[in-house]
Amino acid sequence: MPTTADFIIENAKIFTSDEKKPHAQALAVKGNRIIFVGTSEEAKEYKNSATRVVDGQGRTVTPGFIDSHFHLLWGSISMGGAQLYDAKNLEDVKQVLQTFAAENRTSEWVDGRGVKYTIISTRQELDAMVSDRPVYINAYDGHTSWANTKALEIAGILQPGVEAPGVGTIVRDENGLATGELRETAMGLVSDLIPEASDTRKRELLKMTIQKINATGVTSVHNMNGDMEEMMVYAALEDTGEMTLRVYVPYHIKPETTEEMVKKEAAEMAKVQGDFARGGAAKFFMDGVWESYTALNVEPYADDLEAKPDGIYSLEHFTRMAELCDKMGLQIFVHCCGDGAVGRTLDGYEAVQRSNGKRDSRHRIEHIEVIHPDDIPRFNQLGVLPSMQTSHSPFSIKEGDVWPVRVGEKRWPLSFAWRDIKNAGNNIAFGSDWPVAPYDPMINLHVGMNREKWNLDNPDQTLTLEELIIGYTRDAAYAEFKENEKGQIKEGYLADMVLFSHDLFALKPEDIMTAKPVMTVVDGKVVFEA
Repeated sequence: MPTTADFIIENAKIFTSDEKKPHAQALAVKGNRIIFVGTSEEAKEYKNSATRVVDGQGRTVTPGFIDSHFHLLWGSISMGGAQLYDAKNLEDVKQVLQTFAAENRTSEWVDGRGVKYTIISTRQELDAMVSDRPVYINAYDGHTSWANTKALEIAGILQPGVEAPGVGTIVRDENGLATGELRETAMGLVSDLIPEASDTRKRELLKMTIQKINATGVTSVHNMNGDMEEMMVYAALEDTGEMTLRVYVPYHIKPETTEEMVKKEAAEMAKVQGDFARGGAAKFFMDGVWESYTALNVEPYADDLEAKPDGIYSLEHFTRMAELCDKMGLQIFVHCCGDGAVGRTLDGYEAVQRSNGKRDSRHRIEHIEVIHPDDIPRFNQLGVLPSMQTSHSPFSIKEGDVWPVRVGEKRWPLSFAWRDIKNAGNNIAFGSDWPVAPYDPMINLHVGMNREKWNLDNPDQTLTLEELIIGYTRDAAYAEFKENEKGQIKEGYLADMVLFSHDLFALKPEDIMTAKPVMTVVDGKVVFEA
């Protein structure tokens, strides 16, 4: 006699991401596991009076989306500041900041994030918006910020004579005064002065954010920064049964990180192996971003031939630290936006294999906004996994984004080269990079299927809906060594899944964003229902 299910979804169009059984009509769940996948008729055997039965009405069910590039706690805390993502001009920024300042009169600082690069130029523009308090706002990608005069004075960097640490830049005018623009490590000179949110507030913001994330069909994320303190925030929520999002947390290795620090803290984090919070990885930044002239490139910037960033790690430094991580059994993630960063990281991984021997390491490169053609086959050859975010790509050249200008037409054909990388035999893990970009997977599916060619003779780098969903589920699970646990609707797998409002595969590609989740299930529990 079959086991009685806690709930059943029937009469649906289930896209399983399982190569052996890609489609089904019904599924059954007991506890936190899928116990049946098949036809609606067969599912009847798993019903009794206590079973909740959901009529799929011919709508699509997929595995829960696994966002392979995320910043959960950082993004959650930023939700407590002014939200500038939708600001289109200075007037919009002014309205948001002044409203935030009025609603938070007791706050010492006015801080926000999400602003586009083309909007803010100088501290004086921010002075005209809020003058009585220090103002600090982040670009949407977190690699550049702008501060008003008061904030720069408090930090002691308004006047000439102060340099940023590491690869950072305090942009200055012809008189040596800070303009208000701060790049990379220079940002910390101001941001470190902003009072940190209390533990209670962090927890409130995190729980609120996770609920919103679940509502978009995301059930797991690969965090891209972390330390033991952050890991314990997630573990505490798991202990109280309040965690409804699985989080894979790496140890963030910085240029100043010593080998002893890795051996101690990264090793401690790797011991955390909860159902919802777990460690076992390390994260590096090889470069910055194209927008702030900090991406490491093979050829110079198209719009500034004098901008020649060296990258955050030399090949020797990266290789030495990566060898240690690899010996410890840690999976490695490396942020690489420029083609030079991608090449240097692949060189480092190759050196690690020569030194430590080849194993099933599944080391990764994140972003890969531009790639040199010689490096495309090296991913497959070295067993390195690409992790990419479709919404990073400007959808159209008409948007006026600075990114295509920085890169230049010569490199456009291999910008966001999803199709070329896929066709070279690589399975891409997809994600959002929230809060740099929206976490809603439907936005990323839309861009991945519909992105316009910037030149008519550029190759078509778009992907199919099926390829994108697999990259967000099965391949993303593989990219965290969990391909036997999740990422597929398959008997014995974790009951993480999404029921959508439409049959996704019946929609035209350009209409994909009309579909929304109507139910999200995590660990066998309904965590969102419209």
